[in-house]
Amino acid sequence: MTLGEAAARADALAEAGSEQELSQLRAEWSDEIEAAARNPDYRERAVAYRSIGQFRFRQKIELLRRGLDDESPSCRGSALVSLERLSRDSPGVVNAVRPLLHKLANADGNQAVRRLAIVCLKNGSPQRETIVLLQGLSEDDDAERDLREIAAKVAAQLKKRAGPRG
Repeated sequence: MTLGEAAARADALAEAGSEQELSQLRAEWSDEIEAAARNPDYRERAVAYRSIGQFRFRQKIELLRRGLDDESPSCRGSALVSLERLSRDSPGVVNAVRPLLHKLANADGNQAVRRLAIVCLKNGSPQRETIVLLQGLSEDDDAERDLREIAAKVAAQLKKRAGPRG
């Protein structure tokens, strides 16, 4: 079984609520994920970063942080996909890397990475600086339409969650 196949299996187990089997699979594949994240081939690193979310591996947040700094847009995107998945029920995951997400959303050279970073920010706490950043991006005439739209949508969601103080 490849790491990608194991990650797909882990995702299915997590969706089914099979925590014990998922835990066993995590134990079996933990070292392989770490090794793949250090692989010189960006495709292997991307699989590793994406698998962290599929395995629901909260203990590997620091590894994801490294993925957010990877030179490859594919790796940064895979790390963001995992971060988004892990943060759906835990805003602390996003809050821990918020400055990095702000940087990616505002200035990454890859538009898909920028959009994914914005999507991740929706799962964090509704902090004013994030809302202001997203509102600025939504009004940036030089940004792609898709990026402006997602920034406006996420800013509105965060502002609504913040309530009157936002």
